Amino acid sequence: MPKLALIQMRVVGGAKRENLRHARDLIQQAASAGAQIVVLPEAMTLGWTHPSARTDADALPDGESIVALREAARETGVYICSGFIERAGDMIFNSAVLIAPDGSIMLHHRKLNELELAHDLYALGDRLQVAETPFGRIGLMICADGFARGQVIARALGYMGAQIILSPSAWAVPSDHDNVKEPYGQLWLDNYSSVARDHRLWIIGVSNVGWITAGPWSGRKCIGCSLAVGPSGEKVMQGPYGVDMERILTIDVKTLPRPAQGDGWARFWQD
Repeated sequence: MPKLALIQMRVVGGAKRENLRHARDLIQQAASAGAQIVVLPEAMTLGWTHPSARTDADALPDGESIVALREAARETGVYICSGFIERAGDMIFNSAVLIAPDGSIMLHHRKLNELELAHDLYALGDRLQVAETPFGRIGLMICADGFARGQVIARALGYMGAQIILSPSAWAVPSDHDNVKEPYGQLWLDNYSSVARDHRLWIIGVSNVGWITAGPWSGRKCIGCSLAVGPSGEKVMQGPYGVDMERILTIDVKTLPRPAQGDGWARFWQD
């Protein structure tokens, strides 16, 4: 049963080296507290839709951001899942990786269901992957991938045998959002719960906190509320709401055995 850390970190738009230093400090703290898998937010290196992507995106596997994350994995001996902004030739992607404790890249995902307002900055991915770990089979998606129509992306990972889906995210609201009148998070709970229950898996969404200072959503705020949903569709943990609510949240994740070969992955649970 792995201990998983949801690192609900402050991300500063365009400040790649500052964000990487901060992420490495938080990874070390999580590892020292016993975490075996750590999950960081979407676009952790530069911030979601920040225009610095055009000049500061990183190549895979040897760009500055990926090298720093691979070194952090080797130093701490943990699995690291993080969003980052990727350059591949002339294209920029909103991407995520899963890095093993030896620094190898196990999974590389490019966001498929990007919001339309970001299409002029990010190209779209074209594939899904899962990877075997000592803690179960893991799949990756990113933020709005989770509410693609019919939850098709998350469900595809379920059919591929994922027991844990990790989803780096950047959940933002208008600057005047009132969380008392409109509590944040129901959209994600609605979309995560049915997939988690039907496919007997965990979904872990981890959002950053902090102000969005540039790009099409400049002036909005990222507010955390990172979410863990278990295999019966229940909310097991939700992080605090707020632009300043940086936290390291930990949870023990017990995966369920996968169905026998040929038995089909999806099934509905009856309480």
